[in-house]
Amino acid sequence: MGIKIIATGRYLPRNIVTNDDFTGIVDTSDEWISQRTGMKERHIASGEPTWLMGELAARDALESGGIDPLSIDLILVTSVTPDYMTPSAACIIQGRIGAANAACIDLNAACAGFVYALDMARRYLCFDDVRRVLIVSAEELSKITDYTDRASCVLFGDAAGAVVVEAADTPFASVIGADGTGAPLLYAKSPAVNENPFRKPELAPEYEEIIHAKNHFLYMDGREVYKFAVKIMPHAVQEACDKLGVPVEAIDLLVPHQANVRIVDTAVKTLGLPPERVYVNLAKHGNVSSACIPLCLDEINKGGLVQPGRRIALVGFGAGLTYASAIFTW
Repeated sequence: MGIKIIATGRYLPRNIVTNDDFTGIVDTSDEWISQRTGMKERHIASGEPTWLMGELAARDALESGGIDPLSIDLILVTSVTPDYMTPSAACIIQGRIGAANAACIDLNAACAGFVYALDMARRYLCFDDVRRVLIVSAEELSKITDYTDRASCVLFGDAAGAVVVEAADTPFASVIGADGTGAPLLYAKSPAVNENPFRKPELAPEYEEIIHAKNHFLYMDGREVYKFAVKIMPHAVQEACDKLGVPVEAIDLLVPHQANVRIVDTAVKTLGLPPERVYVNLAKHGNVSSACIPLCLDEINKGGLVQPGRRIALVGFGAGLTYASAIFTW
């Protein structure tokens, strides 16, 4: 059993920050950013919470697809920047959009989160009691971006994307995985600290700190993450193709995680796909973590850029280090 995306939606904050805007806060330039990342501008939130961005993307998907919220059986929300430890963003969005029949789950697989959620949705759809799944990827990376770090602050933006998925009698293959030894390479530590009045540090088991974080801002070892990404992205796509029994050349459109144009170009070159079969929107949005791929899918869908029946491949990687790919029919 495969899947079919029957509706897509998005939300983008109205505040647009260009490369030139960064020259006022860090030592950089439009040329430096453009050449190294492929980015020209990104949307940055101005107070709207992550759940609200997710809600508005979900509403856009439901309204554009003419879908009754009560027909949604499961809501999956992916994010690395939730507003609350609990309740889940999925529960908040469910209540706000009136999807009273939906079960709710949040998951965090970082930038690979949407593809993880698509894989999860397909597994639920294999059973008759789940017929429609709403996936929402909402990311407010400006919450955890260190705007004094010239190397990383220019990379990230805020956005939300959503899709509604049903089961379909079409080919589908997915690959999900992780390399947890790479956890210290890309992280943002929770600001929550356990300062309960009953603490007795001498009773705590001995341990060595895994990540030496000075604050809650996002940290990235760019060199090592690049090495991981350019290796794992083509590997994950190839493995999904092998599961499906088709060559890489059979992919009509590849939608990669929009991390950096150099990473995308290197991975695509390894796969041997021509540039016209790769969808990239880095220049307009930057890296919006798990929202990258559904944002691309909404642009593709509403722009009529892919004909029905075409084979679509998705691939992402992120903190963890996680990775995931999926191939399905549009």
